[in-house]
Amino acid sequence: MSEVKIERRLNAPIARVFSFVTKAGDLAKWWGPEGMSLPDAALDFSRTGPWHSVMMNAEGQRYKVSGQVTHVTPPHSVGFTWAWHDEADRRGDESHVTITLADNGDGTTQFTLHHQQLATDEAAQNHNQGWTSSLRKLERLTNQP
Repeated sequence: MSEVKIERRLNAPIARVFSFVTKAGDLAKWWGPEGMSLPDAALDFSRTGPWHSVMMNAEGQRYKVSGQVTHVTPPHSVGFTWAWHDEADRRGDESHVTITLADNGDGTTQFTLHHQQLATDEAAQNHNQGWTSSLRKLERLTNQP
């Protein structure tokens, strides 16, 4: 099994960052790599239960992913399962994502994303690229006043 771990120092208080990683309206602003839209999403990580999203690129290709929110510990962490769907809407290999936040004491937040149990090194590399792109959007949002 492979994994991805990405850390960022975000220029926003922990409560604001926690909102961005748990609330549907805030999540939709940065969810998915740059250049992707979200034509269909049920993204509410503020409570345990099911979630899904469909990301669409400029060519109209759709990518569905779904899972279960497994834990929510305000304002420090959220965890959820993750599995891509194929063209027949069958879920593939399941992995697990944990986002952990820590207050740096200076109005910034330490953000750590840990995506574990990925089936292959190639899957880990692809997810690293996707998460890195998504987190660039989150960084831009947290840098706004």
